[in-house]
Amino acid sequence: MTETTATAAVLRELGSPLAIEEIRLDSPASHEVRVRVRASGICRSDLTVSGTDHGFPLPLLLGHEIAGVVEEIGSEVSELRPGDHVVACPVNQCGLCGECRSGRPFRCERRTNGRAPGEAPRVTVGGERATQFIGIGGFADRMVIHENQLVRIPDEVPFEIACLLGCGVATGLGSALNTGRVGTGDTVLVVGCGGVGLNVVQGARLAGAQRVIALDRNPDALRLALEMGATDVVSADDEDPAAAVRTITGGAGVSHAFEVIGLPQTLDLALEALRKGGVAYLVGVQKPDAVLGIPFRHFFEQKAVRGVAMGSSNPHIDLPKYADLYLQGRLQLDPLVANRISLEEVNGGFDRLREGGLARSVILFD
Repeated sequence: MTETTATAAVLRELGSPLAIEEIRLDSPASHEVRVRVRASGICRSDLTVSGTDHGFPLPLLLGHEIAGVVEEIGSEVSELRPGDHVVACPVNQCGLCGECRSGRPFRCERRTNGRAPGEAPRVTVGGERATQFIGIGGFADRMVIHENQLVRIPDEVPFEIACLLGCGVATGLGSALNTGRVGTGDTVLVVGCGGVGLNVVQGARLAGAQRVIALDRNPDALRLALEMGATDVVSADDEDPAAAVRTITGGAGVSHAFEVIGLPQTLDLALEALRKGGVAYLVGVQKPDAVLGIPFRHFFEQKAVRGVAMGSSNPHIDLPKYADLYLQGRLQLDPLVANRISLEEVNGGFDRLREGGLARSVILFD
């Protein structure tokens, strides 16, 4: 086992463009794996963290939707071998606490997959310890990651598709299938039809929902939502979009509303569109200091609000299942890849997100 170098996009200052730099990777520790990254999706969370202080020390290596090939494993890694195709998932799980052992790794009580402060850093840049965003830091052509955050997938899934499984697909599908437990006959509203929202639409379709209503301001997003399983669409520019949703459902409102944007006003819209006893799910990431004001009348109507973390996903069970659905043709993932770019074009990928781009820009590595 030897130290190696890699090329990565590094965030040196909040709000500044990422810089392409050489980084140094330490040898994998006992439960770590070095991955040759083949594809890395640019998620809106990467953009948000690049400009807002969420507590991650700088320099920071962003990127958490990756697919690649195992190059080297630590001495105690048992489930992976060099040559395996893997995807990374931000669910940081220890595998030992009560929540992990109960099948809820997204609620892990320890989250101890990083190295301790006194240990040699996994990654350095310019001789300085670098932080891996959510333990991954995947805007790099190689990375060292804890084995618990890697899932083996079939070789037949293209890397540019596989990389989406760990975050956008897991969060979207999982929100409908795991957190919301949408079932046959349910009515569903999805507020925000970007990469995650489109997968909530697909999850609701797979679950057998009677109505899947997509709401967005972008006509292209609504068109894509129809292609991926929405039964109805509503423009956010309508005079009263919540009333339009209630009209579609015969006046009652929906049983499940998924807010996938991360704004207080879109949560208000989701609550207004709910039927009595319905549940609104907060999938979109709010700003750290956001305060949500909810009128009491919603609770009088027995409505509920529930937070969602990574689609309540158990990655080692869910991700292989989603990969299989893709290979069967039952899960549409190809339309989610809008642009294929090089690492040097990563800042352009961020620009497309700022401009309201629908689907992912995916960084491809040789």
